Amino acid sequence: MKKKFNPQEWLENNDKGKEEKEIKKEDDGDSEGVLKQVQDDASKEEVTKPRLTEGQEVRKDGNDVEIIISRIEAAQRDITASYKDWRDIGFALVDEYGERGRDYYHRISRFYPGYSDTDCNNQYNSCMNAKGHGITMKTFFHLAKQAGIDVRGQGAWGEEHGAEGMEHGAESKESGEVRPEKGEGRKETGDRDEGVPKQVRDDASIEGVDLPTLPESVYAALPDFLKRVVAPCDSNEERDILLLGSLVTLSACLPGVYGIYDGKRVYPNLYLFITAQASAGKGRLVHCKQLVRPVHAELRQQAYLMKLQYENEMREFNSFKGKENKKEKPVKPPEKMLFIPANNSTTGVFQLLSDNEGKGLIFETEGDTLAQAFKSDYGNYSDGFRKAYHHETISYYRRTDREYVEIENPRLSTVLSGTPRQVSALIPNAENGLFSRFIFYHMNIKPVWKNVFASSHKEGLEEYFNRLGKEFLTLYTALNTHPAIQVCLTAEQQDQFHDFFTQIQVKYLTLQGMDYMGTIRRLGLIAFRLAMVLSILRLPETGDFSDMHECTDEDFQTVLAMITVLVKHASYVFSELPEEITTPKHKNKKEQFLDQLPEKFSRPGYLALAKSLSIAEKTAERYITQFCDKGLIFRDQQGCYTNPGK
Repeated sequence: MKKKFNPQEWLENNDKGKEEKEIKKEDDGDSEGVLKQVQDDASKEEVTKPRLTEGQEVRKDGNDVEIIISRIEAAQRDITASYKDWRDIGFALVDEYGERGRDYYHRISRFYPGYSDTDCNNQYNSCMNAKGHGITMKTFFHLAKQAGIDVRGQGAWGEEHGAEGMEHGAESKESGEVRPEKGEGRKETGDRDEGVPKQVRDDASIEGVDLPTLPESVYAALPDFLKRVVAPCDSNEERDILLLGSLVTLSACLPGVYGIYDGKRVYPNLYLFITAQASAGKGRLVHCKQLVRPVHAELRQQAYLMKLQYENEMREFNSFKGKENKKEKPVKPPEKMLFIPANNSTTGVFQLLSDNEGKGLIFETEGDTLAQAFKSDYGNYSDGFRKAYHHETISYYRRTDREYVEIENPRLSTVLSGTPRQVSALIPNAENGLFSRFIFYHMNIKPVWKNVFASSHKEGLEEYFNRLGKEFLTLYTALNTHPAIQVCLTAEQQDQFHDFFTQIQVKYLTLQGMDYMGTIRRLGLIAFRLAMVLSILRLPETGDFSDMHECTDEDFQTVLAMITVLVKHASYVFSELPEEITTPKHKNKKEQFLDQLPEKFSRPGYLALAKSLSIAEKTAERYITQFCDKGLIFRDQQGCYTNPGK
């Protein structure tokens, strides 16, 4: 009689000395003959598995697979971190359940930080189409046990495990290797890209990292407007950059909104840098600009009308030239706009900020545009850029009008994207405080060709986001005509905020050191500003435009969930900043002379040293006199000295 496969028994036998051989795959990615060890181990015992017949449902009550997947879900454990493991689990489920195993595959895969419903379906389809892979459910149980999952149970895979199996299950849970938390700036090998040809991997993802994306709980709780903003996205990364880009872009267009943070009045304005390799998909960020283009257009229209009025007044003023004219010369109107070009002179940027009451948005899809401006003599407004983040007064002098100008409470938002090298070009190190002012998001790269014709938006994304922009303009106009609105946290939220960032600070100071302190501290301000933006974007749904607005618990938890992910991205980008190389100061001959004087020396001794250093005798005597006068050396007696520095 053929014996049914018992996963508990197989795992126990495997522990007693049957070491699993390494799974090897062909260079061309062929799946045939992938798993040899399982077949070798089972060769002495012919195994028959209970296979589902046509029309039979996947049995859940008492099913070992269902039990173990439930334990994976309870532990929220990712057992698919490497491509090889993810692929083999798919083969195993196809071998046992066929199409009916697809749901299991999604349930197992969804704890991978870069999980995508589409990618998961495509991979399962590939496993369905493959033939002769030879991988069975023994692989699934083995991988679950390796990840620290208790594999005890009863059901279709075994009659009963008994007391011996129970003991083994408990042991495996303790001894199983738990994978480290991902996204801490650590580089991890064996990623899912393992099934992709090496040259493609190397070109697409130099770093080899896979940072977490924002969790589903964030998107489930978003205001309706933001849900529609991210609706067209095809991947988790696209969705993340559209959400973050929208929040930061809209933060520039919430007039009259403020909060009190650390005893100071702050506004919602944020800085964002999306970083990824070229062609990673960060270009979608440009759609965020469309959300506020109607605001920019309205300001430009105001500027145009004021310019027409100014020109009429100037014509009237000039008509009185040579006559008695008691009229004052008209004042040139301000250049009203929202978008402030990054490629600008220092005076140009500050002039535009001044013309717009300190408000503006720098939106550049090439981060080196700002970096080059900061490096130029005429465009290095880095100091004012950093001051604007904390609404500190910016002052400058206009030589043309011989006028001293102060911009009080500047409210500047910034959205940048670029490659990792462009980050280091803009922020060569973390010392000047620019790094800590940014939200950073590093896009994972998936070297999979995207179906560029699969979009469900027949009108095109340009038109779609233009409509959303017109809708936002309604809220902008309402805020512009409404008294100021203060956003605040409840007492309970303030306590949770304090506890949350206390833990974050302890963790990341340990990981990154004191240089990371500014980033942690400003993450608190970033979180508060995000809460302000989310709260205001809910106003069209609630209709509550009261002067004091408390952040909802839903939005507050959303912000904390976002910060939990964003702090990992910031930590990674911080780790990738080039280390600053300090060039040792070249010591002059006087310093060399002092350093090489022994603890006890005489006049002939220091003269011999001076000669070796090409120092004249008279100069050496003068140095010795100076050293004695300054207390650097002591004269014990005539011609004898002590160097206390030795």
